[in-house]
Amino acid sequence: MAKVIVYTKNYCSYCDAAKALLRAKGVDFEEIDVIDDELLQEESRKMSGRSTVPQIFIDGEPVGGYQELKQLDAQGELDRLVGLSA
Repeated sequence: MAKVIVYTKNYCSYCDAAKALLRAKGVDFEEIDVIDDELLQEESRKMSGRSTVPQIFIDGEPVGGYQELKQLDAQGELDRLVGLSA
């Protein structure tokens, strides 16, 4: 299965939605809460090119935030990316 990392802030409803979607699909992920860590926020910005959260990475590749994750799921692409299907 792919390595999934989600950069979040603890008050973010889109972060909660992204994590709920991943959990519903049975995808293990690492959550990195950047709320109190400017260095982690900068790391996420550099890797994704975006300053919003959540920022989701699958095997090191940025996929975007919740809306992009939801779109990938609707297209059936998320399962392939995370290794749920061949």
